[in-house]
Amino acid sequence: MPHPRAPCREPVAGSDRNSLPDNCYPGRFERSPSHREQSFGVEDGKHLMSTRHTDAVETAALVIAAREGDAAAQDALISAYLPLVYNIVGRALNGSVDVDDVVQETMLRALDGLDGLRAPERFRSWLVAIAMNQVRSHWQDRRSAPATVEEAYDLADPGADFVDLTVVQLQLSGQRQETAHATRWLEPDDRGLLSLWWLECAGELTRAEVAAALELTPEHAAVRVQRMKAQLEAARVVVRALDARPRCEELRGVLAAWDGKPSALWRKRVARHARGCSRCSGLWSGLMPAEGLLAGLALVAAAPGRARRAAL
Repeated sequence: MPHPRAPCREPVAGSDRNSLPDNCYPGRFERSPSHREQSFGVEDGKHLMSTRHTDAVETAALVIAAREGDAAAQDALISAYLPLVYNIVGRALNGSVDVDDVVQETMLRALDGLDGLRAPERFRSWLVAIAMNQVRSHWQDRRSAPATVEEAYDLADPGADFVDLTVVQLQLSGQRQETAHATRWLEPDDRGLLSLWWLECAGELTRAEVAAALELTPEHAAVRVQRMKAQLEAARVVVRALDARPRCEELRGVLAAWDGKPSALWRKRVARHARGCSRCSGLWSGLMPAEGLLAGLALVAAAPGRARRAAL
């Protein structure tokens, strides 16, 4: 069945605001005349749309108009693609207070760099690559900062927990919910890859776009995905083991020193226990392939009121 047509189907011919339909002006990304202040926000999923419904011809027309200074076309691009960027960054940086800032910086860099985009129809893959570069820059900044792991957790924003937003908004249950919770147990690099692969499974990105964003060949990207999926599967078993009631007594001993925060180290310890424990070994059975669980899932909208303003 063909995808339903999204709004904003008319091509942009010039800089006149009337060249786009009224429903293309969300008013969520505004530049002041001095270009010193930017704002963005997505509320209630009102303007949430799948970028897979935005075809290359429409996108190219918007890009061409936007880089010629058409504010309406810029608004339309932001309306269409901000949710995609939010999902990439939000899932990669789950719980970070910097999610909104990284999303905004990604969109600003994209708008400011439109002149350098030689193929306007490739805007989506180009934008995804910018988003991943910003995520990597954020990780590098964190790694070079003197803050301890405990301080980093203290900086986490409970309202920004992307796993909780995903479960609640998409009404996930069963193994889908289990998979969402398992993502908390991945290393940062694997979470970044997961954020792209999740959207590939959902039909939002292609494997070529995933590989390009990772700066890898499709073949190398496939290897990375397989490794990440193995870690995700182990994390799903960890979630099952921790949720089991009554909890395995041997596992209680393994967890005696655990601080209650998901981490790669404790994922490995609990998974190792589950492989060797006669009671917990059955938790590995019945795991449905994650790609099937994620197929067709919608994008997650930013929580109401989660908007930032940055002085440039």
